[in-house]
Amino acid sequence: MTFMALGKAAARSIARNKMRSLLTSLGVIIGVASVIVMVAVGEGSQQQIRSRISAMGANLLMVMPPRGPREANRLSLADLAKLRSESSYLEAISGVSRLSETIAAGSVSWSTTVYGVDPDYLVIKQRSLSVGDFFDEDAGTSRQKVAVLGSTVAKKLFGDETSALGSTIMIGRVPFSVIGVLADKGANAMGEDQDDLVMVPLETAIWRLQRDRSLGSIEMSVAREGLMDAAQSEVDVILREAHGLGPQATADFDIMNQEEILSTMSATTKTLTSLLAAIAGVSLVVGGIGIMNIMLVSVTERTREIGIRLAVGARRRDILLQFLSEAVILSLGGGAAGIGLAYAISWGLGAFAATPAVVRSDIVLASVGFAAAVGIFFGYYPARKASRLYPIDALRYE
Repeated sequence: MTFMALGKAAARSIARNKMRSLLTSLGVIIGVASVIVMVAVGEGSQQQIRSRISAMGANLLMVMPPRGPREANRLSLADLAKLRSESSYLEAISGVSRLSETIAAGSVSWSTTVYGVDPDYLVIKQRSLSVGDFFDEDAGTSRQKVAVLGSTVAKKLFGDETSALGSTIMIGRVPFSVIGVLADKGANAMGEDQDDLVMVPLETAIWRLQRDRSLGSIEMSVAREGLMDAAQSEVDVILREAHGLGPQATADFDIMNQEEILSTMSATTKTLTSLLAAIAGVSLVVGGIGIMNIMLVSVTERTREIGIRLAVGARRRDILLQFLSEAVILSLGGGAAGIGLAYAISWGLGAFAATPAVVRSDIVLASVGFAAAVGIFFGYYPARKASRLYPIDALRYE
């Protein structure tokens, strides 16, 4: 038999039991759709993470305290001043102090994060103001009690951004005058609201709000992307000198750049996506088992047909190929339907659930190939069983 004749014969056999064929392919449909959607959501999440990390700042370097719970935080204003005066690669630099505080305006209060920062922080984070002004270096050195609100805080305390200007807020027990409101920025890579914050001058935060004089971090923007490695090495050398550490000594600080942050988060997302795709792939195997079971039933039902064909001259290879073709068509048909379902689900997630889903063409092709492989693997045993029947026994079968 030619391949065209095999395909027509297999299609006729499948069409005789449309509902059973659909139910047989259901496992493959669900399996293919699940794998494609899981990978699509993972890919969309990675792209979202990349864009949001890029929005954190241009060519960002961050110096953090050591991660061990018993290690002391030695980052100080002196370190910041030394980096500012000696580094040759930095475009902007700011110390950062973070505190969780309750902000009050009259009878209204709101819990948020207070950031003590330098004026360069706006450049590093690529942020701008919607109304008002940002504080300058003099505000920090003179420890002025001025504040710039995120738009979320301004709306919670005052209802709108314009009403916040010139108002007085209480940060803990210290009064601050509102001089500006930041433009909206939305959520970051971790889903946190970047507008739910208050910024005050760094030295004001350290001397009027903090209990100690250490910095939470030092954040820097490197002049060009190609200088990132050189800048990171230079920062390491400067801080080691400031802390009296030799080249071989264990550093009492951590330096991270955007690529390291992105790699860490992408690796986590890829691992989770792979795990979910593997779990979804199990349904493909279950679908293959379903195809094998139905094909075995089909062989039993069509035993007399097989006997007649063998008696009139059909070769065992023809019987094998016909039943194998039926299994592959069932599997590929389920795969095609699964691809259509995956595209529909991905579109729905993006349109209604605001969940990014990027369907990858290589995953679609791999799913089609895997569906065909499932049909061949699980269809071979029933097809072989059909081809091994003896014509006389098959003709006698009731």
